[in-house]
Amino acid sequence: MLKQSPRHRIGNAARLSGVPPANIRYYEKEGLLPAQARADNRYRLYSDEEVHRLRFVRLCRAMDMSLDEVRTLLALDVAAPTADHAACATLDEHLDHVRTRLAELRTLEQELLALRERCDGTGGHCHVIEALHERADADPVPAPAPLARRHV
Repeated sequence: MLKQSPRHRIGNAARLSGVPPANIRYYEKEGLLPAQARADNRYRLYSDEEVHRLRFVRLCRAMDMSLDEVRTLLALDVAAPTADHAACATLDEHLDHVRTRLAELRTLEQELLALRERCDGTGGHCHVIEALHERADADPVPAPAPLARRHV
């Protein structure tokens, strides 16, 4: 006889996985978690395997992976001979994204430092707000997106 995996209501699954109930419902809606069985009282019930899957999703999201990246990793069968290569490819793509974001953050840091230097504590007037107004006027305004054509 197969041993039945314990079934957890959403609050307990949230506590065990570290994923808030609202996120669990969202992940279910997004297909990262299969639609849940319901008890007679209509409560969602989660198995230990599904709680583990939630932990996996939480770990990937903590590494700033997109839902598509998480979905790709979840779809890989550990026993498949190409699973490791596919997982590495997904991680390589994510690393490229992280490196691009780091470069953007370094640029932002330099811009903020230059802005901060406008207020050096000497004199009675800080020029940070003035500099922000100047920059707002200097930045080009993006062109409005064209309206989608409706076919009748």
